[in-house]
Amino acid sequence: MPTRTARTAWNGSLQEGSGQVELTSSKVGTYEVSFPKRAADDAGGTTSPEELVAAAHSSCYAMQLSAIIAEAGGTPQSLDVQADVSLGPDSANGGFKLTGIKLTVVGEVEGLDEAGFQEAAQAAKAGCPISKALTGVEITLEASLES
Repeated sequence: MPTRTARTAWNGSLQEGSGQVELTSSKVGTYEVSFPKRAADDAGGTTSPEELVAAAHSSCYAMQLSAIIAEAGGTPQSLDVQADVSLGPDSANGGFKLTGIKLTVVGEVEGLDEAGFQEAAQAAKAGCPISKALTGVEITLEASLES
């Protein structure tokens, strides 16, 4: 399996500095990052490590869920997956930490009932490689099946 690469060029201090995150392997773009915008409610046109984790988790989960649905005899027509990644203070160790990840999926699936979809959704949460990498963070799941 391949290795994927991203890099960040950072200039300045935490509070006054900023950086650029480059998605090196795919070459799809370079994105601005800064700590003040990372900690603000409005991202102001910059990304953050949490948003990048959310992107990784939502896409990984969608792939894993589509595979598990097929293994269960269903056919995924569409999966709308959102990952909300929260950052907060780390009272035990100082600094900050990821305080939670909420996965929300709405699926349109042929061949599975609600119970089968819920089972597949939970299995995908457990089996997704990004979920496995983030075992130190509480991950919740809200799954619903459209008819």
